Amino acid sequence: MVERSKPAGRLDWITLPREKLLDLRLCDLGLGLSGTALGARVEQLWGELARRGLRFQPHVWLSTDWFTPDHVPGFAVPFFLGHTRLARLERKEMLEVEGGTHDWCLKLLRHEAAHALDNAFHLHRRRDWREVFGRFSDPYRDTYTPKPTSKRFVLNLDYWYSQSHPAEDWAETFAVWLKPGSRWRRDYAGWPALAKLEYVDTLMAELAGQAPTVRDRSRMDPLSSVRTTLREYYAEKKERYDDERPKVLDRHLQRAFSDDPQHARRESAASFLRRTRRELVQRVSAQTGQHRYLIDHVLRDLITRCRTKRLRLKSAEREARIDAAVLLTILTMDFLHRPHPQYRR
Repeated sequence: MVERSKPAGRLDWITLPREKLLDLRLCDLGLGLSGTALGARVEQLWGELARRGLRFQPHVWLSTDWFTPDHVPGFAVPFFLGHTRLARLERKEMLEVEGGTHDWCLKLLRHEAAHALDNAFHLHRRRDWREVFGRFSDPYRDTYTPKPTSKRFVLNLDYWYSQSHPAEDWAETFAVWLKPGSRWRRDYAGWPALAKLEYVDTLMAELAGQAPTVRDRSRMDPLSSVRTTLREYYAEKKERYDDERPKVLDRHLQRAFSDDPQHARRESAASFLRRTRRELVQRVSAQTGQHRYLIDHVLRDLITRCRTKRLRLKSAEREARIDAAVLLTILTMDFLHRPHPQYRR
């Protein structure tokens, strides 16, 4: 079931300036999923499940974040994906839009569908599930430290999220299995993670055609019940995500690049890093012995930050290449030894 939108004429906040929009309550946005790009992606997810023979269609609703409530065979998606105006506001306030692209959104939808499917059939109670993924009852910790070179886990969401908890290992494995055209047998050949994918394949064949055990259609914190203003929402969100890392990262960036107007005619740092990406990854991998996937992951974050800060080169290209390689090496090693926040979905 997809939430229905209110008539388009009710969305008179679309043209409001940012400051006035921030004073609007979330419950007054009048948003739904029907007729939106997000709604079409949810329907695509349902189609993927149906083509696998699963009689399972998780109900989806708008709320403040991505999450699947315990015992509910459905999940929430963040409201800012429900309209381009709100997605622009999210990017302005938080610098990125989680699930803001088609592929990224579908990765998250498949991930949440796995949690909902688990709830629908009580999968984590099965002995074979525990033997493959571990104990669902393990506590969720505030942070986790991933092992980027491990082949025991699949790769779907960023930051090696499958390593954070057995429930997330399940959800990420299912998401990789469900993706249309996925060549997981080839991509994970020789990896211990392949056994998890084979288990999912066998388990889903067993569930094909079965009606879910749990049919609860309740919705937790639907957007229509959230009386928080957008301004309050972003103040709380920034406080939750704020740490010293951006400040430390910016100090490192200033050593290699500049936002001084005197360098305005030089190439942007983001463009330079994209252009030299392959060389930088190869060079840092050779120097550190770290996996290229890890280094490229760190470099992508670096490019995003440079674009946000509008940084430019401040030296000749040869020197800039050396500075960028040193910077990427420092940040890669920092990434390896830094715990990452755990957000239960």
